[in-house]
Amino acid sequence: MLFLNPANIYENNVTAFEIFLDVDGTMNMAVMLVFKWRTTPVVEEVSAEVLEEVAEEAAAAIAAAIVAGIAAEAVDAVEAVWVPVTKLGRLVKDLKIKSLEEIYLYSLPIKESEIIDFFLGSALKDEVLKIMPVQKQTRAGQRTRFKAFVAIGDYNGHVGLGVKCSKEVATAIRGAIILAKLSIVPVRRGYWGNKIAKPHTVPCKVTGRCGSVLVRLIPAPRGTGIVSAPVPKKLLTMAGIDDCYTSARGCTATLGNFAKATFDAISKTYSYLTPDLWKETVFTKSPYQEFTDHLAKTHTRVSVQRGQPVPPPST
Repeated sequence: MLFLNPANIYENNVTAFEIFLDVDGTMNMAVMLVFKWRTTPVVEEVSAEVLEEVAEEAAAAIAAAIVAGIAAEAVDAVEAVWVPVTKLGRLVKDLKIKSLEEIYLYSLPIKESEIIDFFLGSALKDEVLKIMPVQKQTRAGQRTRFKAFVAIGDYNGHVGLGVKCSKEVATAIRGAIILAKLSIVPVRRGYWGNKIAKPHTVPCKVTGRCGSVLVRLIPAPRGTGIVSAPVPKKLLTMAGIDDCYTSARGCTATLGNFAKATFDAISKTYSYLTPDLWKETVFTKSPYQEFTDHLAKTHTRVSVQRGQPVPPPST
């Protein structure tokens, strides 16, 4: 049996619910740990209404997974409940912002990876480019950690690159995936010659640099494919570019700099103001200005301190 009490949200700042599972102790600990990770000090200001809504969603998700007898899905269901902690996240979850392009149009910083998941979701594919050990000399000896390079994209105009260092490989990969989602940029595609069918290559020659590595992307005719080394080829494929010539110089054996230089070049595809973009700019309000009243109405400042329950919202 499973008993969830949504009233005890943030009680003792440990778990969002009272959980009693009539299954093995391992399952009980797994769910408790997930709740602790999701709810402890990451949320500074949250409305009580949102917390109650999250409690009901999580209760239904966990109950459904446990009835099915799948413990792993129960844990995933808990992690899937998203409590936005930024204004942008709240606007996205409330469906006030309809697409990623609206966010890019106003250059709004994305601080939550769940925003990317909300819009791109299952279309996103990630790939680990490299895992390398790095060492630091300390008094006690050498301290070894692992550095992960992860590329992520939807193969249709969005690509990101994340780098994370951690003591464990799994933690490094997980952190790199989150950073890659936060760094996702829109990719502008164009034509090599006549504008026939869909855009298939980069719109113009672009150059990216990192360290000694310089990568140049050059438009190619349809059917050429991606003429490059394996690292740029993965990033360009994930960005949705079908045909492209590349030129690289410097120490391309340094995979990290090679990948960063390629990503820098890809992100510059929207930097050039080509003649087809010479249109009169129509200034509109940013989402923060347009939905100011909605943000004020749906948000109550709540100060959460360690070891104290959430106080009732002030009216």
